[in-house]
Amino acid sequence: MGKKTGSIQINRRDFLKVSAFTTTAAIGLTGIGGILESAAGQQVGMFPPNPVYRTLGRTGLKITVVSFGAMLTPEHEVMRAAFDLGVNYVDTARRYMNGRNEEIVGKAIQGIRDKLYIATKTRPSSGTKQEIFEDVETSLSKLKTDHVDVIQMHNLTSKERVFSQEVREAYVELRKQGKVRFLGVTTHTNQAEVLNAVVDDPDKFFDTVLVGYNFTSPPELKAAIKRAAAAGIGVIAMKTQAGGYQTGALGGLSPHQAALKWALDDPNVTAAIPGMKDMSMLREDMSVMGMKLTWKDRQILNKYGQAIRPYYCHLCGECEGTCPNHVAISTINRSLMYAEGYGNMELARSTYYEVPSMARASACLGCSVCTAQCVNGLDIASKMRTALRMYA
Repeated sequence: MGKKTGSIQINRRDFLKVSAFTTTAAIGLTGIGGILESAAGQQVGMFPPNPVYRTLGRTGLKITVVSFGAMLTPEHEVMRAAFDLGVNYVDTARRYMNGRNEEIVGKAIQGIRDKLYIATKTRPSSGTKQEIFEDVETSLSKLKTDHVDVIQMHNLTSKERVFSQEVREAYVELRKQGKVRFLGVTTHTNQAEVLNAVVDDPDKFFDTVLVGYNFTSPPELKAAIKRAAAAGIGVIAMKTQAGGYQTGALGGLSPHQAALKWALDDPNVTAAIPGMKDMSMLREDMSVMGMKLTWKDRQILNKYGQAIRPYYCHLCGECEGTCPNHVAISTINRSLMYAEGYGNMELARSTYYEVPSMARASACLGCSVCTAQCVNGLDIASKMRTALRMYA
């Protein structure tokens, strides 16, 4: 099951295809004859950079620091272009696009499977051996492969699920069968708690963690990531764009390269998996490989952070203990981020309806005054009213 870790060679046809898309994007930003420029004023040029690799903890996998987050990508050609330009790690999940996302990845990897590392996730609701076995078999069928390199427990919100014995037994059996190679977890809420549980696990069961990490993240998460890396656990960053909201605060500049560079500036992070829906996003994100985080980048992120502060949820989960109805505030806010920032209503709705009915925003209707407190000053009552309107 060994893999080649060098970059994938791009052929002339695919290179011309990618160049045409990226040249068009560059002209659209800078005018005819111009060259693409990052938000920090760095010249990107017209050619893809050499891939940069880091080792994914004790797995030993050498993956590109900018890898592919497939969740939002509707066309397999975008993924294939990334792979042909050297990206060698792709992250998908059983639940993305109701299973269609794995099919798209499956099309993109045909003929080059041995040059790539594939990560997917069992469904958040899957807790029995049978459910997990079924998830993995379905994933393998959709992906058209006989194994995945990293299988992940999806969306852990507390340390308890880290130690689920039935899940562990299922994963061990799947690894014995050669259907999975390495084991991981993903988390959006109570992330430091989840990461620390993985680190402190005496069995050292999990090899990787996929964690929401960006320039707004609290110090305790940064410290947990450092602990994980020191323990040999591979750390991959998602949600690096802090919602990807459109704002006029930066004029015509994009904060996305600066945000990606911020995450990769942390040596304890192996890679980031930004969602790349089209060739323009692919070009913008891939160009970050080899770039340094600059003072101007930090200024851009400071301005962007101030602009999104009134509506960006940090997903820390601290507010949920102050809600008498135990509303899943973090998950509901994440669903709103998918709608308002990502512009993806399908993902927003599916995320919202994963929440048990008694913990949805409708539970707020019985309260005359909202007592839930956000440590970052977010108006929780307003956010829940938005969810009620959006998902009515």
